[in-house]
Amino acid sequence: MIVVWSPQAKKDYWQNIDYLEAEWSFQVVVNFIEKVDETIEIFNQKNVEFISTNYKNVNKVVVTKHITLYTESIPIN
Repeated sequence: MIVVWSPQAKKDYWQNIDYLEAEWSFQVVVNFIEKVDETIEIFNQKNVEFISTNYKNVNKVVVTKHITLYTESIPIN
């Protein structure tokens, strides 16, 4: 599976990192990045499904209690 970040998702990700750097410790920033990376790795495994949403082909996964990733499955021909 290929993970492609939307422009908005990239922007939100970096804004979250900027916020954590300004308000929290370096270790909190590292932990956040690692949790996102781990979540993407889990998503890349076959036969893994996250919580369905009301939108077609869109699932969600909670990374932290404040951060949720949304994924959209797009068939690749």
